Amino acid sequence: MHRISKKAPGVLAAAVIAASLSPLAAAADPREYFEREATYPVYQNHPEGAAAQTAAEISTVSADGNTLIYSDALSRSVGFLDISNPAAPKGLGLLGLHQLGSAEDEPTSVAAYGDYVFVVVNTSASYSDPSGRVDVVRIADRTLVHSFALPGQPDSIALSADGAYAGIAIENERDEDAGEGALPQAPAGSIAIMDLQGADPAGWKLREVPLTSGSRTEPIALPLLAAAGLDTPQDPEPEYVTINEKNQLAATLQENNGVVLVDLASGGITGAFSTGTVDLAGIDTEKDGVLDPSGELKGVPREPDAIGWIQDGYLATANEGDWKGGSRGFTIFDSATGDVVWDAGNSFEHLALSQGLFPEQRAGKKGVEPEGLATAEFGGVDYGFIAAERGNFVAVYDLSEPSSPRYLQSLPTTNGPEGILPIPGRNLLAIASETDEGQVRSAVSLYSFGAAAPQFPQLSSDAADPVPFGALSGLSANPADASQLFAVSDNAYQPRIYTLETGTPATVESSMAVTSASVELDLEGIAARADGGFWAAHEGETGADNLLVLIDAAGAVQEEIALPALSGLGKHGLEGIAATGSGKQEEVVFAVQRELPGEDVVRLGKYLPSTGEFSWYGYQLDPAAEGAWHGLSEITALPDGSYAVIERDNQVGPDAKHKAVYQFRLPQAQAGEVPLVQKKLAADALPVLQETSGWTQEKLEGLAVADGQVYVVTDNDAVDEATGETVFANLGAADEVFDLAGQAPSEEPGEEEGKDQDEELAAEPTRNPSPQPSGEFPAQVPEPTREAGQSQAPQAPQETRPAQPEAGEELAATGANSFWLIPVGAVIALLGAAAALKTARARAK
Repeated sequence: MHRISKKAPGVLAAAVIAASLSPLAAAADPREYFEREATYPVYQNHPEGAAAQTAAEISTVSADGNTLIYSDALSRSVGFLDISNPAAPKGLGLLGLHQLGSAEDEPTSVAAYGDYVFVVVNTSASYSDPSGRVDVVRIADRTLVHSFALPGQPDSIALSADGAYAGIAIENERDEDAGEGALPQAPAGSIAIMDLQGADPAGWKLREVPLTSGSRTEPIALPLLAAAGLDTPQDPEPEYVTINEKNQLAATLQENNGVVLVDLASGGITGAFSTGTVDLAGIDTEKDGVLDPSGELKGVPREPDAIGWIQDGYLATANEGDWKGGSRGFTIFDSATGDVVWDAGNSFEHLALSQGLFPEQRAGKKGVEPEGLATAEFGGVDYGFIAAERGNFVAVYDLSEPSSPRYLQSLPTTNGPEGILPIPGRNLLAIASETDEGQVRSAVSLYSFGAAAPQFPQLSSDAADPVPFGALSGLSANPADASQLFAVSDNAYQPRIYTLETGTPATVESSMAVTSASVELDLEGIAARADGGFWAAHEGETGADNLLVLIDAAGAVQEEIALPALSGLGKHGLEGIAATGSGKQEEVVFAVQRELPGEDVVRLGKYLPSTGEFSWYGYQLDPAAEGAWHGLSEITALPDGSYAVIERDNQVGPDAKHKAVYQFRLPQAQAGEVPLVQKKLAADALPVLQETSGWTQEKLEGLAVADGQVYVVTDNDAVDEATGETVFANLGAADEVFDLAGQAPSEEPGEEEGKDQDEELAAEPTRNPSPQPSGEFPAQVPEPTREAGQSQAPQAPQETRPAQPEAGEELAATGANSFWLIPVGAVIALLGAAAALKTARARAK
């Protein structure tokens, strides 16, 4: 951790907000930040382990700050964690709701109070017959001390600072499948107040504050709520409650688009106001595979979910939207008047767009969906924490001046951050993420306060004018500018080439669409050419669909070149590309992700644009753990003429075991042979992905050397069944990561020179010995016929020759320590076939 020795006094230095919002604006200011200490998947606290369905929704903490308690609605239980060491939380097991009442009961919230924890329980038989209770459980032995019946289905609970009251939102939620989910749907909701007088819970009392008159089946709107302009005031549905130092309770009425205020001592309703609507511009409103913040929405109801007090006179709301809204931000209101004193506008969504966290698949609905919110004081400063349920982050703001919040940092989370729990007494923040999605599991994340700099983002654009990015699947140095890199996105989005500027954090300066392709591109690698423009690797659904793609400097595709001799290859095709030399000396080297059927090595290929010649090489993957697979996901050229690849498994989170960078040299390939390269481990990248204690990312897919430094980047899977966090890291100086002691090869290296380079690299031990590959390779590829302007793979080979050595017989070797060779007939003898193997397509720029 990077700590500063003393808390910064007074108000935190300003960061720009709204239109001028930038996560880089105050990077040098002496402020304190939150940094992630641990990510604890709550399935680890379940007796069924990874097989269990789990959720961590709302959390609370014991009086000593050492035991975190969370609600798990999916497993119908309450979980307990030991967080005395926040860097290594330990599961303390579950309290099943069947032990308190019924296995069908559902916990909706929890709140610690002295020696006890209040467990708020939904016991409803149906939407039209809602019911609930509050169980008082002793934390030490998890025994039920007392239960209170509630007048309906509860949602959230809040405790007063003086310990005199608990307030509970009785939502009586609507049935979304009844009448198109529209209100009214009786019975109406209310507020329940628990008077916590005396040490014995049996002596505590419960009062109800009705928010309507009339009967349970035919409620009537109260004049105060009707006058406030609430939507359908005869059916209020309280969602979230918060209590200030004056024992004033504020509750959001999400579906009613309003807020109601209650005096806890008297139980009287003291105010209500509509949260109004918002006009939004500069947002992404269409689910179309394009990160395009040019849309707008007019008159969107805010429909707030979570709410929190600021300095007893202001209220902040996270505006998730529900069945009419999707306002994509948060708002601060004057609690006395209901006037808006500040609104995030599009700035909250711009954070997601600029940090690679925008869920484009949700663009047509509610975008990032601000849902959770908490406020608390750390080091004498008021902080606000706003969670993006679909963007998987929590934004942190300095709320010292409620009319002018100052954005400080973003905290990446796992999927669906819901409950935000500040623990100021221990300088901690806990975030409960409720969603099991894809390979990402519900988790509790812990963050400590006191870091000198934010950990995240490691890559971003200017939030005031974002260059949206995500799904980065390849990385390349810029031959013309040592400080710049290029990246490319895969088919999660329409393909784009991004220009990155190295730094801390690195920045996305611009992006350019890739156009004029004959197919829908899935670009999985990029290499900037010395002669200008780019080579890119298109991963096809089958071997014949994989293409080397030549792109000009303006992003227009110039050529699409099909690969020979990859019959049988399925969806795990091209995953990386590198280019060296210029003019007639240009060479393009590329990597296939997985083995071809019948082979136990992965193919590397080399293409000479000047002649159309292809050469093949074999690469032996490390053995994978049970249930996992290994593959290549990137290749890059190194300054001395050798190459480096990323080899990784397909695992995430605690299951991730193998994310590594290997170096090798291409041996001399004789016609009809596929030599096996001798790899050398250059860097174990797994610790880099684990360094910030988050959910370990699967897809380490970009690798490049720029200005003597080695950079890697992850593909965030477009925030779709993934956390969306992009890791961009510097592995160190290239001459320290790689063995660059050898001489760079000449443009046309001779056999002896190639042998010398092989000896240098092969002198180092490899992680695993290279076994003798087996399988059959095509012996000859005839020239295909095609129409002008059409991309076409070569026809099936006319002859196939086996490549099986006799028992005990070694395959041919090349160079010192030898490279295994696989005889394959004349597949490499393709000189002069350039016209048959590529589509030279003149493009209008």
